[in-house]
This record gives sequence, structure tokens and C-alpha cells, in this order.
Amino acid sequence: MARDLRDASVVVVGATGGLGRELARRLHERGARLTLAGRDPDRIAGLGLPHPGVTADLRDAVAGATVVRAALDAHGRIDGVVNAVGVVAFGNLVDTDPVVVEELFLVNTLGALWLAQAAIPALQEQRGFLCNVSAVVAEQPLPGMAAYAASKAALTAADAAIRRELRRVGVHVIDARPPHTETELARHPIGGTAPKLPTGLDPGAVAERIVVAIEADEPELPSDAFA
Repeated sequence: MARDLRDASVVVVGATGGLGRELARRLHERGARLTLAGRDPDRIAGLGLPHPGVTADLRDAVAGATVVRAALDAHGRIDGVVNAVGVVAFGNLVDTDPVVVEELFLVNTLGALWLAQAAIPALQEQRGFLCNVSAVVAEQPLPGMAAYAASKAALTAADAAIRRELRRVGVHVIDARPPHTETELARHPIGGTAPKLPTGLDPGAVAERIVVAIEADEPELPSDAFA
């Protein structure tokens, strides 16, 4: 059964990122009522979308609660949460600063789990959906990206477990693992320098595929689903 996104209250976390803003635009086009979350209020305003914004940093364990409260205050319910937050680092593990390893897991894994913990009670009330953007490296770990791959693989594993936990209460969990996409992520690593990468996928096309998966209640989007 197709999920109708018209008038759905959907939170987009990481809405100012290269993929997050494309997701927000496509959800807006489908008539969703959004709550746009990001770390920089000026960049949220710069999206030019007629939806309320909330400043939140998922490295903070209470950020998820802040986002949920803002969405409930704005729209009275939450039908879905899309988490497009992520950071990347490059380099051999032995050369990677431990602080960088910690940051990768704090943002890519722990922040996503804290957000899910905060959002699930509201999602249960609406039999809504949670969509986390993982990455192809969760399936195909690469040298020079060990810590990043591990942080995304941990998120993918968590999504699989959460999906089973929430099946009986009707909350749908989607794990999206797009291949390399032309966002700003690789150009702004928190550690190391990006190797020469092939041209990535168009972020608009990736966002469209993810939104289609949300509408169809697909359980996951492996990397080959974006071909």
C-alpha cells in the first residue's frame, strides 16, 4: 500500500546538507509539512522552504528530543523522520586521530540512535516511518575508510534490529545505502584527504529514489537499488 505524503508531518534532519536539502525539496513537492533541522539556522533559512526550522546538533544526546518537540509544536504529530546527517574521514586507520574516529561514530551512529530513541514514541502513534541514510561502505568497506565504514555499518545493523523491534507497532524503518553521491561530504572530511573519486550520482536522483522508497514502504535501499 502506498504511503501518501500529502500533509504528512515529516522531520528532515541534516536538511542543509547536499542530500538533505534535495530530500526536503522533494518531500515539500509531495505536499509534506516539514520540520527542517540542522546546525546552522542561517543555512536552514537559506533553503527557502516555507517550513519551520530547528537548530540541533546530533552530537548532543538531547538534540533528538529538541527536534521532536519542535515538530510536535509545529504540526501536532510526526508521521516520519528522515535522517541525512553524516560526516566522513579518509586515511589508514593507524594514521587517523582517535578524536576523528570518535566523531565519526558520534555523528553517524550514536546521533542517529539518540534521534530514533526520541522519535519512536511519536512515530508509533502515527504508524509512521524512520529513514536513515547510511552508505555503500556499510556493504563494501574500503581501505582508507575503515572508521567511516564501521560507523555506517553500525547504523545499518541498528536499522535492521530496530525494524524488527517496531514491526508489530507499525513503524516502518528504511536503511538507505547510496553509492558515492556528488554532495559536499567528500569535499569537507573531518580527517584526511579524499582520494580521487569517480563522478558520483546526482543527489537529486538519489533523493528521489529514497522518497519513492518511503512512499512504497520499502524496507531497505541497498547500493544497487540506485542503479
